[in-house]
Amino acid sequence: MRRVDLVTVGDVMIDVRVEAGALARGGDVHGHVLVRPGGGAANAAVWAAWSGARTRVIGRVGDDVGGRVVREALAERGVQASLTVDPEQPTGTMLVVFEAGERSMVADRGANARLSLDELPVSIHAGAVLVSGYQLLQADSRAAAVAALRRAEAPYVAVDPASWPLVEAFGAERFLEETAPANTILANENEARSLTGAEGDAALRALAKRYAVACVKLGARGALLSFQGDLFEEPGVAVEEIDPTGAGDAFGGVLLGALARGTSPRDALRRACRAGALQASRAVAWPEREDA
Repeated sequence: MRRVDLVTVGDVMIDVRVEAGALARGGDVHGHVLVRPGGGAANAAVWAAWSGARTRVIGRVGDDVGGRVVREALAERGVQASLTVDPEQPTGTMLVVFEAGERSMVADRGANARLSLDELPVSIHAGAVLVSGYQLLQADSRAAAVAALRRAEAPYVAVDPASWPLVEAFGAERFLEETAPANTILANENEARSLTGAEGDAALRALAKRYAVACVKLGARGALLSFQGDLFEEPGVAVEEIDPTGAGDAFGGVLLGALARGTSPRDALRRACRAGALQASRAVAWPEREDA
């Protein structure tokens, strides 16, 4: 059997997207509500599969409708799903609210927060392994996150810091120490700043001292990549932004899936920026076939 290109470990969720002109306090309001599968680990695996990679996601869902929907959706996208069913906690849910041009997010990680060591294989063999920082930054799932990094047997063992406020609360040096088994980091500007105290190129150079492959995502402006000492910069792809939720996951999944299959760092970065832009230009969570 062909080796899996990318294994993602982390959040598998249901996203609830709400658009309303002004939310009523203590009353009712008309708006647009979209329910879709999501979660960082699921998003990255699906986008990597869309780009041609063979992918697998390891996570935990509830014994509920949300868990069944996500499992079926992953199967439809050709992603292997190793999802433990939690008999007590619900499938994680992310509420994304757009009001008056502003985006607010509320996360209930539910079953995701109870991912345990017993749910991980003894060794995780793949071209690349991506562990979500949310798992590391929540006490109940921290041991599993660290174990996933240590058990990864892959050329690229990656971590996504996931949340700059959580990184700051956790402590930058502690985060860097806990992720020592990783050789790859995918951070946005705020996360890179929280970890290094620096901006832009300086933040990238600081991260490159710790990780052989370091990437700083710049949103609409593209991304910076340090790959084993070589530096690459890719401009953003011009799109009309609809919803940036999950764009970073799309970027990371495509980047790692491409690198795992032997794509050059420059081309992998270009593909990743395109995937992130595609995600930001839509309200649905996952790519369509016509996006290829």
